[in-house]
Amino acid sequence: MAPHTGSATATRIVELELIGLRDSAAGRGAGGGPALVRVADGDGVSGWGEIPWAGPARWEALTRSFAPALLDHAWLRPTEAGEAWADLPWDPAVAGALDTACWDLWSRQRGTPLAHALGGERTALTAGVTLARQVTLESVVTEVNRQVGAGFRRIRLEIEPGWDADVVRAVQGSFPFLVLQADAGGRYTESTADLDSLRALDGVGLVAIEDPFDPDDLAAYTRLSGELRTPVALHRSLTSVADLGAAIRAEAGSAVNVDPARLGGLTEARRAVDRAVDAGWTVWCGSSARTGVGRAATVALASLAGASLPVEVPGAGSRGRDLVVPPVRAHEGVVPVPLTESGLGHGVDRAAVADHTARAVVVDADGLRELPTRRTRGRRAQGR
Repeated sequence: MAPHTGSATATRIVELELIGLRDSAAGRGAGGGPALVRVADGDGVSGWGEIPWAGPARWEALTRSFAPALLDHAWLRPTEAGEAWADLPWDPAVAGALDTACWDLWSRQRGTPLAHALGGERTALTAGVTLARQVTLESVVTEVNRQVGAGFRRIRLEIEPGWDADVVRAVQGSFPFLVLQADAGGRYTESTADLDSLRALDGVGLVAIEDPFDPDDLAAYTRLSGELRTPVALHRSLTSVADLGAAIRAEAGSAVNVDPARLGGLTEARRAVDRAVDAGWTVWCGSSARTGVGRAATVALASLAGASLPVEVPGAGSRGRDLVVPPVRAHEGVVPVPLTESGLGHGVDRAAVADHTARAVVVDADGLRELPTRRTRGRRAQGR
């Protein structure tokens, strides 16, 4: 049972299940699979979170440091769960998965949708999709047509030097009323040629130009933001609300992509939305998530009134398994916010997870123990 503290009931996590997934579970190539975390209280209620990329060092931090720290920590609200790992080396993805799992658990304990627990107000969200770099302008227009046909109303185009203004104009020529953003991925510098390319994007009607420069070069963002009429958006340079506060004070932009996995979970992401809105910045909730667990958390966050731009979800034809039921998808360009179920509002498909599990452990009062996977069971059967 959960211990009681005064008139409120404190939650103590008694078990963590940590599941490393093969990279194919998320429809990507090599580079490290995602991981799922499940936290459980003494009454058998569980909550889930996701680490988008769980390489060896991150897996070690999760299993040997963060998970045991959470076992030793009781909390009244999920906003207090992070005190468990406050003294550990900061890893926003690991902290974010555990923080999100605690929010999911807390919401399920109370029979409350996660969106409502976070303070969300909306019941449905406009969907946006990111379009990766294509081979030709014609293939860009063809792929945009595919996404528009599926109902998407906002397209985020990946750009780079030599692949920017012409791409935007080609899309606008075929879809003049489509909402467009540009994601530069930090690929530009303050060279004359690069700055001329960014200036050429100004005034073409983009909602934002995201991450034009190296994430650590905040001064470059400030200079560009002061010059362009198009909002400069930050994403990869933010790993905490403190980072966002510094960007706001530096006037380094006027829009932000709030990603729970990069900021350390829903607690910090919710604070980031509030901080950005208070500063007059435009907000949308993108996601590094690679499974439906992380996407469902992002949808709940995007239900906040301040997240005014379309939420990022997989587009038409996207590969990979959501691993949740029902899948987190847009329907005719709209993403429903699940309000009839508690927590994330999506059940984890344990059979599908098992199909993609590369490794799994349980951490509890008895320590850490490996769990058998279908692959290890198969090897044992072959050895008999």
